[in-house]
Amino acid sequence: MEPDLFTAAAEDRREKDPSSSPLAVRMRPRTLDEVVGQQHLLKPGSPLRRLVGDGAGGPAGASSVILWGPPGIGKTTLAYVVSQATQKRFVELSAITAGVKEVRAVIEGAKRAAGGYGKDTVLFLDEIHRFSKAQQDSLLPAVENRWVTLIAATTENPYFSIISPLLSRSLLLTLEPLTDEDLSALMRRALTEERGLGGAVTLPQDAEAHLLRIAGGDARRALTALEAGAGSAIAKGEPEISLRTVEEAVDRAAVTYDRDGDQHYDVASALIKSIRGSDVDAALHYLARMIEAGEDPRFIARRLMISASEDIGLADPTALPLAVAAAQAVAMIGFPEAALTLSHATIALALAPKSNTATTAIGAALADVRAGLAGPVPSHLRDGHYKGAAKLGHAVGYVYPHDVPGAIAAQQYAPDTVHGKRYYEPTRYGAEARYADVVEKVRERLRGGGSGPSGG
Repeated sequence: MEPDLFTAAAEDRREKDPSSSPLAVRMRPRTLDEVVGQQHLLKPGSPLRRLVGDGAGGPAGASSVILWGPPGIGKTTLAYVVSQATQKRFVELSAITAGVKEVRAVIEGAKRAAGGYGKDTVLFLDEIHRFSKAQQDSLLPAVENRWVTLIAATTENPYFSIISPLLSRSLLLTLEPLTDEDLSALMRRALTEERGLGGAVTLPQDAEAHLLRIAGGDARRALTALEAGAGSAIAKGEPEISLRTVEEAVDRAAVTYDRDGDQHYDVASALIKSIRGSDVDAALHYLARMIEAGEDPRFIARRLMISASEDIGLADPTALPLAVAAAQAVAMIGFPEAALTLSHATIALALAPKSNTATTAIGAALADVRAGLAGPVPSHLRDGHYKGAAKLGHAVGYVYPHDVPGAIAAQQYAPDTVHGKRYYEPTRYGAEARYADVVEKVRERLRGGGSGPSGG
């Protein structure tokens, strides 16, 4: 049986008994106007509108579309809406389970449908970044010859995960995370519309807030949790989905956490202070609270990057690169998988040796500058790359460090106002012990018995 026949059979079952489908499926938008969020893609005259022939300019004419964004924000939905609006067959494959054989079967089926019935095919390929280069190459003939309209979805940066020939032939659409307002509107629609819950139950504000926290910006997760809560409330004969009912239905306790209030800052502060105090278990507890509360993972990642320099510094020079890598990974993958990356970084930072010398050193230097201790740059350090610089004494007498043994030239670098000041005082914790040994030797070499130029 061809893959598109599976899809057709599933659609037949849904049409005969729509209530048997999950709420997330029943509430799938039928037109672009029913799509929540993604307003930057839905404006009149936008590429997506033109793709379905909606608005001036007619169809955009792209033979391939790539939808890039985090999970649960409507990539599959948009592909389905495009197929419905353009009256094309809709075939769905996942790159996790499908391979070249399945892709070729769809392409052959598309050719027969176009020749026999005059009906074009939309091939929706989810998780395309999981396809190898060779597997992606197999799509090119179908895209170039327009045997199918390919709509591919990815959660990873397509410039790194999709081959250039396919990317250059595609219309790239970047989807944005859904906001709480988007998800709230979607749930309210699901509560009242006949294809949804048909007004069978209501949803009080505290229960809605908990569902939004559970969803974490994922529409599918929001509707799945809402359906579970509604089913439980209806089974108990209750007219509303209470917070307790939601908790029981989704087996997850409501986290008291206001992302716009004091607890937002209190829990974030506790996370950083637990890392600073090397209490890895407490740090993981506060991280879990932030995740469960629906905190923006990018906010958490930013705090970890700050902690890496503020509290660890040179005691473990790998801490900052690790935190930066975690932030980049979080931005690319989003929740729920980002929780693993944040846990990885939090554990590493909490157990790293600690030093705040990067913090105290720049703090002391800034204090002197703000106090007015910012004298003129020594003449021998000034720029000498222009005509007349030597007449002014600029760069005259500068000793090039690479010309002397050890590459440390005995000369004055700081202005007279702070010459001899010591801002950096290394600890002997972790890798910084090496810097503690080195810095004294370097400072002694720089003094060099006063043989270097004095500046002025």
